[in-house]
Amino acid sequence: MVEIPSRSRVPQVGSEAQLRTVLAALSGVDAVGVTARAAKLATRSPKRETKARALDLAIAMVDLTTLEGADTPGHVAALCAKARRPDAEDATCPPVAAICVYPDLVATARAHLAGSPVRVASVATAFPAGRASLPVKLADVAEARAAGADEIDMVIDRGAFLSGRLGQVFEEIVAVKEACGSAHLKVILETGELVTYDNVRRASWLAMLAGADFIKTSTGKVAVSATPPVALVMLEAVRDFAESTGQVVGVKLAGGIRSAKEALRYLVLASETAGSAWLEPRTLRFGASSLLTDLLLQRRSQRTGVYARREHVSVE
Repeated sequence: MVEIPSRSRVPQVGSEAQLRTVLAALSGVDAVGVTARAAKLATRSPKRETKARALDLAIAMVDLTTLEGADTPGHVAALCAKARRPDAEDATCPPVAAICVYPDLVATARAHLAGSPVRVASVATAFPAGRASLPVKLADVAEARAAGADEIDMVIDRGAFLSGRLGQVFEEIVAVKEACGSAHLKVILETGELVTYDNVRRASWLAMLAGADFIKTSTGKVAVSATPPVALVMLEAVRDFAESTGQVVGVKLAGGIRSAKEALRYLVLASETAGSAWLEPRTLRFGASSLLTDLLLQRRSQRTGVYARREHVSVE
């Protein structure tokens, strides 16, 4: 358990000095211990009788994502159809949690998802680098919200964080949260660029104190994205934050998660670290595209005993 102030002693963060006080109260991460625990939990998997339910849960947690320069309205429309009914041959398959696109394609996704429970998420704030002025970032958010985005995935300025300008990072998240209005805010930490687990823990707490509804591992645009040890640190952070403040924040694992086996291991990791309360789409997401294909293949195999050909369920 991270050593943090009790709920009654968590200060209202109204200045950078107060922010630094809260972050300084966090204990350091035992890197060896985190790596060992993550590796141990990775050896566990759901029992056969619960695997089918776990696969459905993982599908329902997917943010089906397309973030390429060559994205077209037609491609987004096809992904929306897949999001609504991932397995065209099985109406019992749950829809995914959300479609995630660039701001200029939000309106397209919104139109094709009308009447469905699938949410529309949009990356914003100069994704993926996060290197732009605050007015430009807020304009990015405003465009996505005006087009109908239910969720905003913002990216922090890692350069500012790593150089110690914590107040700047905090204030930007606060401003983006305000610009989001009723939309949920997912704050991308880009953990592969934060260097240490201590930084991952501090960035997680900073984002939550600033109002994040989710903390997210990565953009998927750097070499190192989601990893089990990083996920463990972030899950510990949301657990401890909830215990200290009463506020529940979700975790989005994104980048490099391609197989059903990996997704199910992350479900075990979340359950064992944060608790079963996090095992639902409102508090745990997978940012992915190719992952859905393998989840569907495994789901069909569980139900029919036959491993379908990839092209029968492919997202592409």
